Amino acid sequence: MMIRIASVVAATLLAAPAALAGTYTATPSLSGQPSTVVTRDVAWSFKGGTFVGRTDQSRPLVLCQGLAKKVGALRGFTADGRPLSAAELAKCNGLARGGQAVANAN
Repeated sequence: MMIRIASVVAATLLAAPAALAGTYTATPSLSGQPSTVVTRDVAWSFKGGTFVGRTDQSRPLVLCQGLAKKVGALRGFTADGRPLSAAELAKCNGLARGGQAVANAN
């Protein structure tokens, strides 16, 4: 009985980080994106015009900036379904590759 309880507790603890991982989506302004982009905190998959990534990091603006540095300005970015505000997206795109941030932020 004690071994079963310990097994359940261990399985719960091991699964906890995955349950806490947030889902992030980003729509790039530029076409022709690679199918996978790896930033410091996230491995992003590109499909259907949108990047999708999961991580337990909870810094949406930093995650957005990291992706924008690699792929250029983003038209949209959401963290667990909550879109960044226009001001946050403009700040994210301030670090975009290619200096396209201001033109594509709106």
